[in-house]
Amino acid sequence: MAAKTIKIHWPNGKVSEAKAGSHWLAAAKSAGISIPTGCLGGSCGACEIDVDGETVRACISSVPSHSSSLQVEFSSDPHW
Repeated sequence: MAAKTIKIHWPNGKVSEAKAGSHWLAAAKSAGISIPTGCLGGSCGACEIDVDGETVRACISSVPSHSSSLQVEFSSDPHW
């Protein structure tokens, strides 16, 4: 069975599609979106994004299949 295609709404208003299970960094890159990174291992939190209100670390997370459309926002940390 083919992977489900998910519509992604990015913070800049751009909308793209990605296959469920694809890595967030790859989905962002293919949409022309740059997500900041640091360690690329999930430890530093530089790549945190909010997906439908849930904070995930893009370097170690995949596009979920629980919805056909997802809203992404960039996390902001007042201490950085």
